[in-house]
Amino acid sequence: MGSRGVIFEHIYPATGRPNGTVELAGAAEIDNAVRAAAKAQREWVALTVDRRRDLLIGLADVVHEHLDELAKLNVADYGVPISFAGTAMLLERFLRHFAGYADKPHGVTTPVNGSFDINLVEREPYGVVGVITPWNGALVVTGSCVAPALAAGNAVVLKPSELAPFAALRFGELCLEAGLPEGLVTVVPADAEGGDALVRHPGIGKIGFTGGGGTARKVLQAAATNLTPVVTELGGKSANLIFADADLDLAAALSAHQGPLMQSGQSCACASRILVHDEVYDEFLEKFLGVIGSARIGDPMDPATTFGPVISQAAADRILAAVDAAVSSGAGELLLGGKRIRDDRLSGDLAEGYYVEPTVFGGVDNASDIAQLETFGPVVSLMRFRAEDEAVAIANDTPYGLNAFVQTTDLNRAHRVARQLESGSVWINQFSDISPQGPYGGYKQSGAGRTGGVEGLNEFQQVKNIRIAVR
Repeated sequence: MGSRGVIFEHIYPATGRPNGTVELAGAAEIDNAVRAAAKAQREWVALTVDRRRDLLIGLADVVHEHLDELAKLNVADYGVPISFAGTAMLLERFLRHFAGYADKPHGVTTPVNGSFDINLVEREPYGVVGVITPWNGALVVTGSCVAPALAAGNAVVLKPSELAPFAALRFGELCLEAGLPEGLVTVVPADAEGGDALVRHPGIGKIGFTGGGGTARKVLQAAATNLTPVVTELGGKSANLIFADADLDLAAALSAHQGPLMQSGQSCACASRILVHDEVYDEFLEKFLGVIGSARIGDPMDPATTFGPVISQAAADRILAAVDAAVSSGAGELLLGGKRIRDDRLSGDLAEGYYVEPTVFGGVDNASDIAQLETFGPVVSLMRFRAEDEAVAIANDTPYGLNAFVQTTDLNRAHRVARQLESGSVWINQFSDISPQGPYGGYKQSGAGRTGGVEGLNEFQQVKNIRIAVR
């Protein structure tokens, strides 16, 4: 039993029934984890770089052997259909990619004006990094933050959300099975109290946080206690621009997947604002609704299921309240959905699950709450535009800037529009296919810093300048 004596009962979103329990860490457990991590980090950096590289590759191998298990734990965590639960593969890819950085040059030498001195610019680890993952993508964020942190020479204290603890806990076990030093990766499920203790701990060198803007503000305030630097990946209200020359069948499929269907819209990458050229609006809408209508709603463990529940009763209530407010305010026309699913589409244990219909509004005012506030559910807004500059202006008219999507067959337009969109990532004729080679992060209120790519590695290193006099 933890020092707080708090046991969290996890509810399986697909049935609304208890799924297991987990002890929640408090300040004492966080302190123990940070102290163990500091000891392990000293052991870690004492290893040769080729040994660290091989251990990380070995961890990727172990993860590969348990992909099916981790995918099922993802489903148990938050009810994501197993057809979309392959994020364990991304965890493996991030580990393999960043393992290759462990033995590569991290520093440079530079000339110095008026001197023949040797000027070294080194990159060193922070020591112990705290990583706070969201419930809707724990394994992806584990890969994108833990892998580069370890490759850079750090130890990690990983705090998964209490709403999705199981896959993260298993990952912690796999780290030990792979032979990593005990304490190098410590997984401590916790709620806000434990998270606050982690962020405020003086032994933490940097924080990696993925989540909502409201929580991010609390994290940043707590981190200010010790002036601890924080890299954040936050929310989004992404625009998806459908031009008249687009392949409308492809655009409809991508828009449905990236909009209300994937993770039931519970994704910071959700393309919830769909901007369609007036010439093809009606044709696109017909195809788009057809794709949504063909979605298979059901048991998340069934490989045929493509649409699952939202995370909790509270989330369902919040999403439906936003839909009702949009209808009552006249923000747009409700074209599809807008209700809790409690009919013959679900039976047995699933009848009490937190399923909300894929919901589509048409003719939405971009200034309305449904277009500006992150719903974090299967709700999308369609808007018309007549000119390219109008589409770009609408897309950028939001406080967020995580992702943007463009559907066009005109290469010139693709380049031109992508450079005008105020977004950390722009995806042309495809969904948000995150990879370890590409930096991922946001503009504006969608976060600061990047995960992935060499930029992601650099987030977990601090720079030191060493100058050696040459007489």
